Amino acid sequence: MNEPLPERSQSRPLRIAMIAGESSGDHLGAGLMEAMRADADRPVSYAGVGGPEMERAGLTSAFPLSEIAVMGPFAILARLPGLIRRVHEAVDHVVAFEPDILIIVDSPEFTHPVAKRVRRRLPGLPIVDYVSPTVWAWRPWRARKMRGYVDRVLAVFPFEPAVHARLGGPDCVYVGHPAIERLKLMPPRTAQAGDRPTLLVLPGSRITEIERLMPVFRDSLQALRDKGRDFDAILPAVPHLADRLSQEVSDWPVRPRVVAGEREKWKAFSAGRVALAASGTVTLELALAGVPMVVTYRLDPLTAALRWMVRTHSVVMANLVIGENAFPEFIHGGCDPQTLSAAIDPLFDDGPERHAQLAAIDTVRDATLIDGDSPSQRAAAAVLDILEKNGRGALTPRP
Repeated sequence: MNEPLPERSQSRPLRIAMIAGESSGDHLGAGLMEAMRADADRPVSYAGVGGPEMERAGLTSAFPLSEIAVMGPFAILARLPGLIRRVHEAVDHVVAFEPDILIIVDSPEFTHPVAKRVRRRLPGLPIVDYVSPTVWAWRPWRARKMRGYVDRVLAVFPFEPAVHARLGGPDCVYVGHPAIERLKLMPPRTAQAGDRPTLLVLPGSRITEIERLMPVFRDSLQALRDKGRDFDAILPAVPHLADRLSQEVSDWPVRPRVVAGEREKWKAFSAGRVALAASGTVTLELALAGVPMVVTYRLDPLTAALRWMVRTHSVVMANLVIGENAFPEFIHGGCDPQTLSAAIDPLFDDGPERHAQLAAIDTVRDATLIDGDSPSQRAAAAVLDILEKNGRGALTPRP
């Protein structure tokens, strides 16, 4: 921890700088902003980089989030000059804001270079990292290096504090996964006797992954139908991609119904019998919603070549939480219609494959769900603690 800076006047608004790198971080950051504002004993102002949700919560963004939202080393290399320029713009924006604290949110390829440069220019500024990089999966040496520019990590998986302690990383506290908060959007499950079961189709939220997976998903649905499986299909989409996806599935032999937005997604989850999903946060959401799943992903060439560096038994979040590969995953290899349809088919029936996944779902829920405050509120409390330790106390703890 850095030496505390002199305490600032309590009449001055609390200034919080936040840096997100993609839409999931935008959602997470907005929840934290609202929780901190609810606990503040004086006005709070925000600046940094964020998307529509963080802007609605009061952030003044240095530039549109869409200009930096990329994933995977191949995509990053292709846009490297522009990303480097945006890193420097974000740093200048934060420094000019004269914040009391900097919070970086996920997307370490962008947010960590910003944090390192801010630390050099404002060495006494406390820095919090909301969502740990996957140091438990690959490049574990990053944990120790983070100690030079991160004072606390807010973990969204319960196993991460122990990982950082083992690897010599920064102070790390588990605050809960944001998917827990979104569960309230799901209506109660109701019996649907006589109706056709619903297959959820979840190809991801990034253009690159959608382009790679949609042809495979189309043919997987057709392969299931060819096996004699009768079902309805729903494709939940982020709003800005709904029209594009609706057009793309319009000529599919088995055409899914496209729905847009968080509420419609969780409504679909409440009806889902089984899901075919791209690897990502959605696998944890599906487990919390009680939906068995098959998970897949098709990598870009460079990422596929680097797979040997991954040091974990799984890349599926739901599997990582419970420490076993309960939910089948086909990452690159096996990402084909025959393999995927064969794995999905038995999950429609009340047989051993489905019962095993339902038992694993109960384990995921037991490990992930938290009592009391929401993850956003717990994250706000962790930020409060850092502010107080640096002589910048400006939030009121929850009773």
